Amino acid sequence: MSVRQFDTIDDPTTRPVGTLPAEPDGWQGPLLDQLPPRERRLFHRFGRGPLVPVPDLRIHQAFARWAAATPDAVAAEHLGVRIGYRELDRQANRLAARLTALGVRTGDTVGVFASRSIPMLVGILATLKAGAAYVPQDVRIAPAAQLRQVASTARCRVLLTTSATLDAVPTLPGVARLAVDEVMAEPLPPGRYLTAAAPDRPVRADDGCYVLFTSGTTGTPNGVTVTHGNVANILLTAPGNLGIRPGRRVAQLLNVAFDMAAWEILGCLANGGTLLVRDRDLTATAARAEVVIATPSVLGRIDLDRCDQVRVVAVAGEPCPRPLADRWAAGRVFYNCCGPTETTIVNTMHRHRPGAALTIGRPTPNNTVYVLDADGRPCRIGEVGEMWAGGGCVSAGYLDNDPLNAERYAPDPFLGGGRLMFRTRDRGRWRADGELEHLGRTDDQVKVRGFRVELDAVSAVLETVPGCRRAVTLKLTERDLVSFVAPAELDPQRCRDTVAAALPYYCVPTAVHPLPELPMTGRGKVDRDALRRLALDLRWQWAHIEEAAA
Repeated sequence: MSVRQFDTIDDPTTRPVGTLPAEPDGWQGPLLDQLPPRERRLFHRFGRGPLVPVPDLRIHQAFARWAAATPDAVAAEHLGVRIGYRELDRQANRLAARLTALGVRTGDTVGVFASRSIPMLVGILATLKAGAAYVPQDVRIAPAAQLRQVASTARCRVLLTTSATLDAVPTLPGVARLAVDEVMAEPLPPGRYLTAAAPDRPVRADDGCYVLFTSGTTGTPNGVTVTHGNVANILLTAPGNLGIRPGRRVAQLLNVAFDMAAWEILGCLANGGTLLVRDRDLTATAARAEVVIATPSVLGRIDLDRCDQVRVVAVAGEPCPRPLADRWAAGRVFYNCCGPTETTIVNTMHRHRPGAALTIGRPTPNNTVYVLDADGRPCRIGEVGEMWAGGGCVSAGYLDNDPLNAERYAPDPFLGGGRLMFRTRDRGRWRADGELEHLGRTDDQVKVRGFRVELDAVSAVLETVPGCRRAVTLKLTERDLVSFVAPAELDPQRCRDTVAAALPYYCVPTAVHPLPELPMTGRGKVDRDALRRLALDLRWQWAHIEEAAA
């Protein structure tokens, strides 16, 4: 398959901004009236994604259509085992019937506590076919206390797993545990489960598709309900569908508990592709795929030289180093994307080309992005503000957390009609060409020696050092920043000199620590907590060395 075929992907976010309506209906109100006419027009043109129709399908229905149209096509592969669309559909239909018999109804939740595997896929699809939302956790990574807390908070009616991990799944009163592989091993009766049994009521677009648990600031994860309408809006339209169609192989690399894994799994199966489920070897799976979705930290660990077949790459979840983007964008379709879990995987996408500015692009179809000041007023083009997201991406909110819902979700004064917008806590600004620049988190801006410093800006400069693959900067004390870079061969003094040549003196890290690789969380992002502990440990060691020398 040639690169040219992927270059024809219809990407509405790359169309000239002048093709959007200058004054979309409903974008009125006193907040806009205070802007000069030209700024008001640009606020409209830049901030609203293309208005495109979304297929009126629930994600499992989109999958079922491919099972009917291409029954013998390979739906997924794992450890040398393949399963076709017809077989995967029948297995999911049978398990859905079992869930219904266990009392699962439309609007309920079912835990899918499993690791990457074909039974995990069966569990996800069966849950959706039963009308429920799936609650994913990687049972081999998540501690027992977290599994219990997630299952209780989400009020899971059933917990699905495999026979190998059944003992790791918590036992809760009134909650059944079921090993999916054991159900799959039972012979399928001839002629049965060719179609799914109807749930007790039809699944609506505003019903939950999945519930993901994000890292809470209090240390307690927050459950976020993402609806079928949210998911269809990004996965069944371009460019979020990434050009996936029958015959295209999609790598499944990420932790199932991470929202980008839903992009891999549901994005592939709802568009008729073949999902390559990895085991331990990242590169071995990516090298066989044509579409790769990853965090920059995960992508940086894949051997690019072995990935000649990869034609489309999408990264999100954390800032992407420019050198990494340039390397992977050469000869490929490369998307740099942004969006928290609460705005359904990503709500902005940018087609990057080597040597060009690396931005997060423009809003995806039927979505909006507003750059607002501290008082909620629109910023002018070029002014830095906080990004709020509106439109079809806005999820249904946090489970049982009204104070947090009130803090992060608010009535959308621009779209109106009772719709909500979400406070992303990301800082950004519109460029004159309509591209959105991501300028770090609002909590990424710290004060050092009385000066305001953007930590990601320091890391971005470090990533310009030749050979630097990744950099992270942390505030250690009121006077000190510390940075970690990879690989271990980098010269710390050269790194500090590079920052000193580009930024004010108070931005220069007190110490730069080269590591072979930066530690990652189970979700494929840089583990900043682990780095902070390491920084404090190294600081303690140096303090004792200096004390002994004195």
